[in-house]
Amino acid sequence: MISPTGPLIRRMSRLLGAAVLVLAAGGCAGGTADRSATVTSITALDYYTDATEHAQWSRRLADCGRTAGVTVRHSSVPVPAVVPTVLRQGAARTLPDLLMLDNPDVQQIAATGALTPLDRYGIDSSGFFPGISAAGSYRGTVYGLAPTVNTTALFYNKDMLREARVAVPRTWDELKAAAARLTRPGRYGMAVSANATAEGSWQLLPFLWSNGADERRLDSPQAAQALRLWVDLLRSGSMSRSVLNWTQADVHDQFVAGRAAMMVNGPWRIAAMNRTEKLHWGVAPLPVRTAGQTLATPLGGEMWTVPRSGSPARQEKAARVLACLTDDAHMLALARQNFTVPARTRVADRYAAQVPSMAAFVRSARTARSRTGRLGARWPRAATGMYTAIQSALTGEETPRQALRQGQRIATAR
Repeated sequence: MISPTGPLIRRMSRLLGAAVLVLAAGGCAGGTADRSATVTSITALDYYTDATEHAQWSRRLADCGRTAGVTVRHSSVPVPAVVPTVLRQGAARTLPDLLMLDNPDVQQIAATGALTPLDRYGIDSSGFFPGISAAGSYRGTVYGLAPTVNTTALFYNKDMLREARVAVPRTWDELKAAAARLTRPGRYGMAVSANATAEGSWQLLPFLWSNGADERRLDSPQAAQALRLWVDLLRSGSMSRSVLNWTQADVHDQFVAGRAAMMVNGPWRIAAMNRTEKLHWGVAPLPVRTAGQTLATPLGGEMWTVPRSGSPARQEKAARVLACLTDDAHMLALARQNFTVPARTRVADRYAAQVPSMAAFVRSARTARSRTGRLGARWPRAATGMYTAIQSALTGEETPRQALRQGQRIATAR
């Protein structure tokens, strides 16, 4: 998901932090009495504005609300409005009792003091994939947990690979060779989203990380090798120049229309592909530069948090709902419903055996990384530096090394 960046998020964090201090002081004044108050309903905020997805989450929240003995009043705002809404509600002392955040935003919001540590409610945070624990933590304290997560993998058209006698690529050299053989008039061998948004950065990350590069040093030789791979695919004609503008949804559309034989995408596309007639597809972990390297993909998905509402009784009820959403049964149900990966390893292993098309994603989730794991709240600036470099290199304005040097300057700008 795209997060606010630069001076805007810093101003928002300062204002929200001040609002939370006022809210916390008000909450402490009546804390003892509030804990004994009867709470019959709580509020929950997320960014699933799509009618179907909103209804699905409403049912899930209602189910967990019943286990906690409360009614959950559920509302949604568009993704770009989440952080501004939290800012406004913090200033007005009307933060929701339960808040969904895109996982890279958790540390930014936790840093302001707007969230409560989950360990104070006795919520079980054990057994989660390491990347999930890192994404939901700030300075060693867990503030958010995810029921399910997602990441990226390589989708391929089985019929096209069989016709071209091409094996599923496992290394970058194999990927370039396969993409070249699969390319023909009206069809490209490979498709990615390389646009000038966080989607472009998200799609390059697995190639960059798996090659030993680090978002703290975008100008490293390893990072340049990763970006060079994309440049080579485009210049050889194996990848369309339109990738510079394609979203991940556009990449999916090219793949299902037969205009791309392979693509980088996430499991959220599986439901639509299953409904596409005569499309025989497979999915595998993304290739690494050389055999033996450890694949590292970015961790996607949302986390539920308990904001500082000023009411300990409401916070405790919200925490009970959060615990329900992240128990094994709800993880598995949500994963099956949405083609996502259960956040606990033991549940994910069981799920992979039941849903083979998700096995590659479960395997990748084991070593998936939080985008904020190394840089924390400074990650959005690095993402901007990355997609700026992608655009410069793929248009030929700069070499990958030159483009990433400029990307590093953007990432470290004050």
